[in-house]
Amino acid sequence: MAKRAHSKDSVQREPKEFEEEVVEISRVTKVVKGGRRLRFRATVVIGNKKGKVGIGIGKSNEVTGAIQKAIARAKKHLVNIILDDTTIPHQVRIKFKASDILLMPAAPGTGIIAGSTIRKVIELAGIKDILSKCFGTTNKISNVKATLDALKSLKTTPFMELKAKKNAEKKETQAAQAAKPQPQPTPKKEELKEEAQQKTN
Repeated sequence: MAKRAHSKDSVQREPKEFEEEVVEISRVTKVVKGGRRLRFRATVVIGNKKGKVGIGIGKSNEVTGAIQKAIARAKKHLVNIILDDTTIPHQVRIKFKASDILLMPAAPGTGIIAGSTIRKVIELAGIKDILSKCFGTTNKISNVKATLDALKSLKTTPFMELKAKKNAEKKETQAAQAAKPQPQPTPKKEELKEEAQQKTN
């Protein structure tokens, strides 16, 4: 028994590349020859909290199967989001069907001001400070897709390009300074006196 317990403890789980959040699980019916078949539909958001996020929808006879299918499809539709430190580079407003999403940059320490559905996408994208407003429908799938479309439309601003250029120049100067040979410390007066006395002796 002790050996089994030790083997379980020794097994280390590999860290997940992406984190998942289930947005919605709903029941759907499919009409077949024998009548109607009940199935489950899962909407899942995945992301690495470093600017990469994706959305997937999966259907299955079981909830777990629907979630796994949704995760697999989300991994196939990952998108890279442009971030400006902890927020977004500029304001953006996107409409998707009956959903209307407005995202605005926020100062550091503001946090995520958003509803639960939009928050899941924003958090997994790696945004920590943002303001948002949701107009129109409360449909979770539409709001999630509208939020992702809004994040995909973000572009690099001239200010961000200038800041990136300055950071690159700063790194180059630091690397050049580190590569320079360090000057040897000059001997102190007391050491020089001792050397002189040794020579006279």
